[in-house]
Amino acid sequence: MNRIFDNILQTIGDTPVVRLNRLAPEGIELYVKIESFNPMGSVKDRLALEVIEQAEKSGALKPGQTVIEATSGNTGIGLAMVCAQKGYPLVVTMSESFSIERRRMMRFLGAKVVLTPAALKGSGMLAKATELAEKHGWFLCRQFENEANADAHSRTTAPEILQAFEGKRLDYWVSGFGTGGTLKGVGRVLAAKRPDTQVVVCEPDNSPILGSGIAQSRRNDGTPSESHPMFRPHLMQGWSPDFIPKLTEDALAMKFVSRVVPVSGDDALRLSRELARKEGIFVGISGGATLAGALTIARGASVGTTLLCMLPDTGERYLSTPLFDDIPADMTREEHEISHSTPGYRFDVATPAAAPKADATGNVPADALRTLEQIVNDPAQPVTLFALEWCEFCWSVRKMFARYEIPYRSIDLDSVAYQKDDRGGTIRAALRQQTGQATIPQIYIGGQHIGGASDLFDACKSGRLQEMLGQSGVAFNRSVDTDPYSFLPGWLQAR
Repeated sequence: MNRIFDNILQTIGDTPVVRLNRLAPEGIELYVKIESFNPMGSVKDRLALEVIEQAEKSGALKPGQTVIEATSGNTGIGLAMVCAQKGYPLVVTMSESFSIERRRMMRFLGAKVVLTPAALKGSGMLAKATELAEKHGWFLCRQFENEANADAHSRTTAPEILQAFEGKRLDYWVSGFGTGGTLKGVGRVLAAKRPDTQVVVCEPDNSPILGSGIAQSRRNDGTPSESHPMFRPHLMQGWSPDFIPKLTEDALAMKFVSRVVPVSGDDALRLSRELARKEGIFVGISGGATLAGALTIARGASVGTTLLCMLPDTGERYLSTPLFDDIPADMTREEHEISHSTPGYRFDVATPAAAPKADATGNVPADALRTLEQIVNDPAQPVTLFALEWCEFCWSVRKMFARYEIPYRSIDLDSVAYQKDDRGGTIRAALRQQTGQATIPQIYIGGQHIGGASDLFDACKSGRLQEMLGQSGVAFNRSVDTDPYSFLPGWLQAR
């Protein structure tokens, strides 16, 4: 059914429940609720919207006020979406140990990301958020204690589950815990509406803070006063911080949690990959971990048992984590063999370059050569880059110039401005005749031809580039100490 929404926030929730067909033990009905269908790819979109909208209604959040929160990433990404749509500045604090993809996504959405030392764990990023909020008068979301977090799931997630299993058996609902909002919000509704459903919570086997039975020490406002003594660093980002969140503690106190299941990091990785390769479902490490806990229950269950497992987020924000350690960027040996099974379009076979435009006699028009000479010998703009607008090698040169703060003129030969009368094509033909090189980019400094991207990088490493810039009176940042080849596209560096 086609639907039209007034804004992106209206698309949060209503995530699908999907049956597993190849990973479920025989005779067991195993379903997953795929929270990556939320607009920012995780279950935390739900709490982000609820926390902000409840704060707006109560007056705790004023128009234009800065929002701040401590996050492992998913809550911050959800908040970045909500704040972008509603017009609030957002600052997040995050431990440096969490994946790079998360901080880049938040910054892409307009948030500011303040990193805290990994050694200070989750408590450190939480304390930093509190410190900043108090200093600047910002609105602190307090996702670990905020009842709006649990309310989001009682209002949306739980009713979706009840509707999906109306008139059907549901013996177990399995979830991990980060803040405890999903656990408390869904768990209390199931306890009231489906008391036949057992609630199972999973945690890392090497960090059994719930299973230990040791209480969390707290300040008067409910925040943790120190790390839990049983916490150990673990693989599941977003799961189980170094303290028991107040919402999680509430869920345990309410007595609706039937069982705490420890899960190993190896099982989390394995099942995340198996979900992708056997079911076509792409999730992160926490999704694989929760499925591992569900399978632990399923293996001891009777025939006909039905389980629902929460899959909190997408696998795309784990590219820099151990989940993708054995996934190469370059072609494997088998992929090379497939490529070599036919003769064309291969890396080991040179592809002839397209010839630049020339006249019927093969000569470059004289006015094109004059235009080229005028461009490269302009004393007001000594550094000239002949480029294509969206060529990755050209962008590598642009990035290097930006890092070194080198002012330059870019002649984008394929741009709209150079398409009229094929100006770009004739200039490129002139470049080829003058330099003997058909490739782009080509760089000139003070009228002298440097060459392409790799020639420029070599000149930088040898010091020749810096010497030429000085001779041409070009000021630049001499303190940069970066390998210029690092500016090349990642796929080329990997290969």
